[in-house]
Formats: sequence, C-alpha cells, structure tokens
Amino acid sequence: HPVTPSENRGILYDILFTDRDRLRPLLTPATSSLLSENAIFNLGAPKLSQLPEGFALHLVQDRADIDISGPEFNFVRSIRVYDVRYARQHESGRDGDCNRSATIYLGTYGTQGDFSWARSAPGALPAAHVGLERWGSNCPSIYHRSVFVDWRDYEGNYGFEQVNY
Repeated sequence: HPVTPSENRGILYDILFTDRDRLRPLLTPATSSLLSENAIFNLGAPKLSQLPEGFALHLVQDRADIDISGPEFNFVRSIRVYDVRYARQHESGRDGDCNRSATIYLGTYGTQGDFSWARSAPGALPAAHVGLERWGSNCPSIYHRSVFVDWRDYEGNYGFEQVNY
C-alpha cells in the first residue's frame, strides 16, 4: 500500500536519529533540503528545551552537516540524477537528413555531499532508462523528456526511478 505522509514520519525519524540516546542527526542533502526546523519537530524529535546540553538542531545547505567521506557513505555518492530536458530525433528535408538534439544534465554528489550538475549525453543514460532505446538507429521520430534517478544502496543493490514529463 502507498505510504502516507503520517506513516513517513516514523521512517524519517529512524533515518534522522539513529542513536536515540545521543540524538545524533544524520542528514543528507536530499533530506535536509526537504525538512525545515518545524518538520523536524513534527517527526517526533524532542523540543529544543529537551535536547542535551550543547546539542543544537541545524541544517546546512549544499553539503552534509557531518563528515560523510568514509566508505560507509558510498551510497550517497552513488546517487545520480539525469535530467533529460529534451531529446529529439526526426528526419527532415527532402534528403531525409536525421536531426538529433538533446539537452541532458547529470547531477552527482561529491565526497561531502555537495551536489553538482554537468552536461551529459543520451549515450550516458543507464540501461534501465526507458524512452531513448532507438536513439541513433536509422532515424525514428523521438521526443522524450524525463528525470531519472539511480543509486546503489549500502549493500550494493541497484535501484532507480524514472518520471517522464
């Protein structure tokens, strides 16, 4: 069954606070950009007055707020975001020339969780991506837009999601 936002609260709490005795938050850029201070309190975290001395909740932008350079965080660096803004292929003119054009960006996470975009190309899309299989063969008419995200979890299992638009 689909997970409702209220069911997600417990899941996010377990992700954010893995050591309940010390309340050590583990935030990735993906989670920290989605959460505000109010959202953290809505997840069941303690109020500021209940936090241990010297502990403060804070979110940072554009990087992780803890050291994630170790191999145990390789799953963060494995996340790739492909933004296929458009990919178009079609025959044109009397001679049937094949016109191809594409604007594709690849987003990746760096050593400390810093996220960056770089230009990419249709040939760099993972095999799991659907929509450009016939790209470059003869010249079938194609127009495609999508966002594709893939990753390897901490055990090395491959996962992906694609949204066409």
